[in-house]
Amino acid sequence: MIKSELIQKIAEANPHLFQRDVERIVGTIFEEISAALERGDRVELRGFGAFSVKSRPARTGRNPRTGAPVQVEEKFVPFFKTGKELRERLNNGAGPFPISDDDDEDEDDDL
Repeated sequence: MIKSELIQKIAEANPHLFQRDVERIVGTIFEEISAALERGDRVELRGFGAFSVKSRPARTGRNPRTGAPVQVEEKFVPFFKTGKELRERLNNGAGPFPISDDDDEDEDDDL
C-alpha cells in the first residue's frame, strides 16, 4: 500500500471528511513522526510498533571495484520494531499471506 491508497481507504471509511482533509491529516502524522525522529525521539504506536533512530558507528569499508579501504562516516538510520499485537496478528492470523507481485499483472494482458 502506498500513501495515496492509504488516504483513499481512510476517505472511503469516513465519508463525512473531505479528501483534502484526510490528505492533510495523513501528511501531518507522517511529518510529526519524521520530526520526532530528527530530534532523536522514539515514536510508539501501541499495538502497531515503535519507530526509533539507531546509530551506525564509523568504520572502514572497501571500494567494491578496487578493493581499496574507504572510511565510512557514522550514520543514523530509522528503525521500526513491530508491536506485540501486530506480530500476533501476522503470526496467528488467517495463515500465510499471498505474495503479490504487482509488476506481473501487466504481463498477463499481452496474452
